[in-house]
Amino acid sequence: MNLRLGDTPSPPRISVILPTYNRAWILGEAVDSVLNQDYANLELIVVDDGSTDDTASLIATYADRITVICQANRGVSAARNAGIRAASGELIALLDSDDTWLPGKVTAQASFFETHPDALICQTQEIWIRNGVRVNPGNHHRKQTGMIFERSLALCLVSPSAVMMRRSLLDEMGLFDEALPACEDYDLWLRIAWKYPIHLIDQALILKHGGHADQLSRMPELDKYRIRSIVRLLDRRCLSKAQENAAKAMLKTKCAIYVKGCRKRGRLAEADRYDHLWQAYLSAN
Repeated sequence: MNLRLGDTPSPPRISVILPTYNRAWILGEAVDSVLNQDYANLELIVVDDGSTDDTASLIATYADRITVICQANRGVSAARNAGIRAASGELIALLDSDDTWLPGKVTAQASFFETHPDALICQTQEIWIRNGVRVNPGNHHRKQTGMIFERSLALCLVSPSAVMMRRSLLDEMGLFDEALPACEDYDLWLRIAWKYPIHLIDQALILKHGGHADQLSRMPELDKYRIRSIVRLLDRRCLSKAQENAAKAMLKTKCAIYVKGCRKRGRLAEADRYDHLWQAYLSAN
């Protein structure tokens, strides 16, 4: 069911997609952080992915200040995609329901695109909050700008809540993979990063909250989904030779980790399958 709360007089230049599931306890902070931005030409689309808590009552209090899409629970990828399809802006920004934007975030990125007309995607720096305490990310999480494909193979270096991108980029590269229960952002950023630079505004403009039990990053066996993304890129034969070699090396590393976990849990057939998988790709021309 789609419920539009209010009509905008003209298509907004920036559409913000905010998926949520049973996070009424923090959702209001995320919504307020968007509505309090100093950029006027903006729409906020909240996608309620089948919440059973007080989410519906909370978002109703915003009346015509937001657009709401309600759907049965299908996961974060399906929720984001529903919002993107409904969006009318030429620039798309994402925000997770447990994160918040700092003042000036939207203006900074809109200005970046105005001064960099060839840029397709950019993100900002972020402040990490774990269980209410500020923490410093390790060097391996340090964000860089430009062609970051090789560094992005090890772990996700792009934060959905920090990203803004042109709608045309998603039209070309596709939306989030709804078959992935986790690492769907890792998958999309790899599909983009092999071809296009991901620009960085070197200013912390989001608060990234973590440590709560319902985070997808706490799911087990995340490397299984990352392996799938790497394999699909290799199968497309779209990578440069250097990118291909880096992808194969990371495939070996991630398969080794996953194989070790499978054997520890007695899943020997699955372990053998992933052991053969990386060997087949490394031996292929």
